[in-house]
Amino acid sequence: MFRNTFFQNKYLNTLILAGSLVYALIMIKLLFLRGTTYYNSSYQNYNLIPFKTIKQYALHREHYNLDTWVKNLFGNIILFIPLGVIFPLLNTRYLRTIPFLLVVILVLLAVELIQLFTKVGSFDVDDIILNTFGALIGFVATVAALRSRK
Repeated sequence: MFRNTFFQNKYLNTLILAGSLVYALIMIKLLFLRGTTYYNSSYQNYNLIPFKTIKQYALHREHYNLDTWVKNLFGNIILFIPLGVIFPLLNTRYLRTIPFLLVVILVLLAVELIQLFTKVGSFDVDDIILNTFGALIGFVATVAALRSRK
């Protein structure tokens, strides 16, 4: 079961896997079951222009309350840092940057599309950018920590 994991200790791998499942459940709750306003079915909310939303929050932050501003910019980064830890530890293939980025972007694209089609959120390419940046922070920290062990 744990052939491609970084650690050879099955108990540690089981703990990492259990933590990953808890993280996944928390993210499902936050991303799909948060109980916020559902979008009108006749109107699809989406942004396909990179950095449009980020720029809007950065340049016009006085138009947003602090809570909204922090959640939309920093929350999208912080919440996905664990992906950068989990993927490389559970599969050594993701210790390389390109495979890691590909899987993260595919997962995030799936999340955004599910939010769009189920109308529990909107599709925003900037969310993918911010989430990927968060995952990269976790990835860089994990790879650096693992290299320092050697």
